[in-house]
Amino acid sequence: MLAPRKLVIATRASQLALWQAEHVRARLQQLYPQCEVTLLEMTTRGDTILDRTLSKVGGKGLFVKELETALLDGRADLAVHSLKDVPVDLQSPFALPIIMERDDPRDAFVSNDYASLAALPAGAVVGTSSLRRESQIRERYPHLDIRPLRGNVQTRLAKLDRGDYAAIILASAGLRRLGLAERVRDYISVDDSLPAAGQGALGIEILENRQELAQWLAPLADARSAACAQAERAVSLALGGSCQVPLAAYATLQDDSLDLRGLVAEPDGSVVYRARLRGPAADAQALGIALAQDLKEQGAQAILDRLLSESSTGH
Repeated sequence: MLAPRKLVIATRASQLALWQAEHVRARLQQLYPQCEVTLLEMTTRGDTILDRTLSKVGGKGLFVKELETALLDGRADLAVHSLKDVPVDLQSPFALPIIMERDDPRDAFVSNDYASLAALPAGAVVGTSSLRRESQIRERYPHLDIRPLRGNVQTRLAKLDRGDYAAIILASAGLRRLGLAERVRDYISVDDSLPAAGQGALGIEILENRQELAQWLAPLADARSAACAQAERAVSLALGGSCQVPLAAYATLQDDSLDLRGLVAEPDGSVVYRARLRGPAADAQALGIALAQDLKEQGAQAILDRLLSESSTGH
């Protein structure tokens, strides 16, 4: 197979997205030293609408649409995403052939004055952009005041430093990638805040008909991370995964056995349904579907139906 001569990576222009794209570029240039790899920086709707939560403006797909347009019209060959931002119902002609090795999947507690969620006093203001995080924090710490927090990592940290929040919750992988691990006061255990499907992993999106490109990218894939992400994304897809619903899915792999956990919650944390299954990694997708079914049968279906109908009517 001939090596590629030129590749263009579509990326959001935020600092974290650029780090991720640069990381992929460096890996590709190691693999193919003669290849010219360039970045196409783009601003997405998700980057420009900052006065409303994602669940109110159309969800995480807002971060990928413009990048997909660049793939379609040939300006870019591949797009690099935080996997948790890639819609689980990815449609033809797009494909997600590469899931890279996962970084720390946990949520991070960031505060200038307090050591952990448990240390926050009643009424303390906690910022998060995620219904998933909000519902789990409200369940365990109902005395806290959870408020929306949008913007890139630096914007969110600036709001914390200005005193708008007593603490904020971010993905630890993003802080680590930006060299900001020292801002993490506490890594929240997955028991206290189950991660989003794919959290901490990078996904590479291409057009599905570009088989040669998929072969060139294949050395970047991590089979273990991909198996976990496949199970997690299957949970999310079976539950109609969207930003309007507080849902989480997290898998770990021991030898060839997947340990998969999932939850669906009321946004206020008053009701949380949890499920856990183990099975062979080869059955990752079936495991995800079975776990989602377990959650639905416990009562999650009623939450899903109500929240999705509210979001479609604009309530």
